[in-house]
Amino acid sequence: MNLRELYAKRRSQFWGEVLPYLGYVIQSGVAVVFLFVLIAFSAWYTSLVQNIPPAFPTRWIMLAVLFPLTVNSSVRTYLQHADTVFLLPQESRMNQYFFKGWVGGSIYKIAGLILVVLTLWPLYIRSDLFHKPLMATILVLIGLKLLSSYGSWKELSMTSRSSAAAYRALRWAVIGLTIASWLWYPSLRSLIFIILISAAYFASLAIPAKHSVAWERLIQVEKRQAGRVMMVLSWFVNVPQREQRVYARKWLSRSGRGIPWRKDTAYRYLLVKSLVRSDIFGILIRVGVLGALLVWWTRDSLASSAVYLVSLMIAGLQLSSLRKLHHESFWLHVYPLPEGTRRVNEVKLVFQVQLLWAVLMWLPLLASLTITPGLVLGTGVCGVMVVILFRFAAMRRGRKEDEDDEL
Repeated sequence: MNLRELYAKRRSQFWGEVLPYLGYVIQSGVAVVFLFVLIAFSAWYTSLVQNIPPAFPTRWIMLAVLFPLTVNSSVRTYLQHADTVFLLPQESRMNQYFFKGWVGGSIYKIAGLILVVLTLWPLYIRSDLFHKPLMATILVLIGLKLLSSYGSWKELSMTSRSSAAAYRALRWAVIGLTIASWLWYPSLRSLIFIILISAAYFASLAIPAKHSVAWERLIQVEKRQAGRVMMVLSWFVNVPQREQRVYARKWLSRSGRGIPWRKDTAYRYLLVKSLVRSDIFGILIRVGVLGALLVWWTRDSLASSAVYLVSLMIAGLQLSSLRKLHHESFWLHVYPLPEGTRRVNEVKLVFQVQLLWAVLMWLPLLASLTITPGLVLGTGVCGVMVVILFRFAAMRRGRKEDEDDEL
């Protein structure tokens, strides 16, 4: 069996299922919105580079942007449950199968990292008198990216989950410290530090016990990654749903307790529990925190309004995925839910959560209320209008789906 050909075949099969949906994504207007955001960002960024404020925290911004891009690593394996039987005899040769996925995943992530570095570079060299050479910075980040990818792959094969979690934290610490060292300290000193700490981390990866192939864990990771792709596509078109990861999040276990115990609110209770335990909630938290920070940072300019509205739209798109979480659930056709309550509860919950996010991301603007009251209040009004438009679009989409079902 040619394992490399098998990997290529599975990759082609998966993306062959995804590509037909991309036409619907483009038709939805996302390309126009992306182009508009790109033009707005280019104009704002050009203005920023030409007029950099004094004491501008360039190095902190470089660290905040480059660190997650460097440390985050994933490998698509396209493994299936049946592989634990049919590919098990090939376990000693599975490195041939995985190597192609690891190389392919690393190449496109490195390309994206280089693109971001080139974008940030004009800001870096104009605001930092003691900046590092561009090529040296790129080579250092590529080396750290490869180290992080290798460490992430080894974590997946560790027999102990606690060891994997500890090494994940260690990897994040190593990558964060090395990038900070390169940005803040002289080249020679930071390079020596990077080599020493990277060598120590690389050597430590040989200590934990590992599976030859962690079949079950790799299959679960692959299912999550495929599910995320389908979740993004579900914002624009109906797609077959893949299994989503469920998070315990005990600190949110009381969510939904205040919902009345009635048939017409039963589906709302299910949606609340599903939201707080899904990937959607984690993405919402990250979008909200990042959006609030960027709004606060740009609070005295029109850029804050653009960042606020774009973040709010992203949150709305994420929340729209709630409609797909139980779309094909068998039990919802068995339980005696009153007709029409599913749609009403979906729209109501999405509206309330998005409105809450609109308020939370708007709060940082209050620091500029006395300076630019028109901008602050106008941005808040626009945010509420965006939330109302999302609700109107969801209701219209629901009516259209109901009409299609009747036909």
